Amino acid sequence: MEPLTAILVFGLAMSLIALSGSLVLMLEADTIQRIILPLVALSSGSLIGGALFHLMPDAVARMGNSPRVYACVAGGFLTFLILEQLLYWHHCHRPAVDHRQPMGVMLLIGDGVHNFIGGLAIGAVFIVDFRLGVLAWAAAAVHEVPQELGDFGVLLHSGWSRGRALVANFATALTFPLGGLLAWSASSWIDIDFLIPFAAGNFLYIGAVDLIPQFKAVRDGGSILSNTFWWTLGAGVLAAAALVGPNH
Repeated sequence: MEPLTAILVFGLAMSLIALSGSLVLMLEADTIQRIILPLVALSSGSLIGGALFHLMPDAVARMGNSPRVYACVAGGFLTFLILEQLLYWHHCHRPAVDHRQPMGVMLLIGDGVHNFIGGLAIGAVFIVDFRLGVLAWAAAAVHEVPQELGDFGVLLHSGWSRGRALVANFATALTFPLGGLLAWSASSWIDIDFLIPFAAGNFLYIGAVDLIPQFKAVRDGGSILSNTFWWTLGAGVLAAAALVGPNH
């Protein structure tokens, strides 16, 4: 598949995942409470596994094992740290009854910027390696489901109507393909390989800083074992894909 086609197809598919937030309307609060943390653990493992087993090795193969690679990883990590500090935005990934975001509008602004940067980074990965782009997209897509469940619940809790919340979530998700298109456009005049380790830094921040504290806070033994299993499964699938796939 051509890079531009892949960016458009997978970018729009990522945007459609925003509609998964409407599941909040169909599921009981107890059901959402049961599934949300295992989903968060799975997405955390997938993001960290994607960064460690795919994005960083590919970046080293393309750019050499130089400080520049790790500076770009740190830059991707720092970008999301700054965003959260400036926008008071944090991916709690909890149902509405547990979510304590300051305002629905601020949440949407944060999500829009987050999606744009994610689209920029993953779009760049599609340009340099379609297979790696699919893996990076899949890891990010797993992360979107619990995020959208939580975000949709927050908007409803803030007084938004169902229709307005759904449209707003989808609109902010469209910044993902916009970021991918920017990466495609920029690739004709600059070397975008640096965006691969940058994406790894994004993944590491979201997986470790945003997500792990959410399921780590649970204290009962059954949930600890369950969440650890789902995290290991997410990371393990990405590790297995690196072992059986072609060398970077």
